[in-house]
Amino acid sequence: MRMRKKKHGAERISACSDIIIQNQVINTENVSEIFGNDTKRPLWLEIGCGKGAFVCGLAGKNPDVNLIALERIADVAMLAMEKCKAAELTNVRFIVGDVAKLWDIFEDGVIDRIYLNFSDPWPKAGHAKRRLTHRNFLNQYRRILKPDGAIFFKTDNRGLFDFSLEEMRESGFRLENITYDLHNSEWAENNIMTEYEKNFSEKGFSINRVEAWCK
Repeated sequence: MRMRKKKHGAERISACSDIIIQNQVINTENVSEIFGNDTKRPLWLEIGCGKGAFVCGLAGKNPDVNLIALERIADVAMLAMEKCKAAELTNVRFIVGDVAKLWDIFEDGVIDRIYLNFSDPWPKAGHAKRRLTHRNFLNQYRRILKPDGAIFFKTDNRGLFDFSLEEMRESGFRLENITYDLHNSEWAENNIMTEYEKNFSEKGFSINRVEAWCK
């Protein structure tokens, strides 16, 4: 369902301009300037942050990590940014744009972790290349990840999960901590739920999770 246009959206986004990254290439040298803190901090990226429950929760639990959240829909990103500001989180920055924009923004080997949460499954076989865990995307993620970096992936869609595991293996990632029922696993205690995850888990859907490491 398409989100209704938010009132005063332009003004609200403008009020968050200090945490939006625009027209800037991110590398290991300028991260401290972008965040105004220690350049040696790990840098984590969430692709498709939605309304921001996950990235805000992750930032709150990891104050010594810098986080960047990408969201394609401006009005949705705005809600995440406002949530971040309300929580007075200083270690989160946002990029409003499509995932294809990432390759022009990040230099090689700058990201420590990438989080993919409940990406569009694109269920038709002919749409496989659009899935964010297709090997074409995975090869690009590997380029911007550090040599010991990782992708953390969650989905309620078993078909997408099985596809993703195979693509990750074929792309040379080392898979760890795989579960088909996250909320009843050993990783449940430290799990941070997205808005989507909370809704679907309450309806009884099992959540799949994997870590894909570069080494």
